[in-house]
Amino acid sequence: MIIILLLFILMLSLFVLNTKDLLHGIIALSAVSLLIALLFYLCNAPDVAITEAAVGAGVSTIVFIGAIRYTERRDK
Repeated sequence: MIIILLLFILMLSLFVLNTKDLLHGIIALSAVSLLIALLFYLCNAPDVAITEAAVGAGVSTIVFIGAIRYTERRDK
């Protein structure tokens, strides 16, 4: 189970690095954070898992989407 989670984290991380669309990258980064939180939970660290899910997938996603919303695109 842990190996499968690590493979999904690796695939999504590579997708984040290679994508051109920022919103898709942010959504994939949020998914990576949720998978890492699940990994922490499986390793018997529920307090770290809750913190990772709240900060990594929750707050940072909102901040990133807000930053994209208030910037303008230069290339067409």
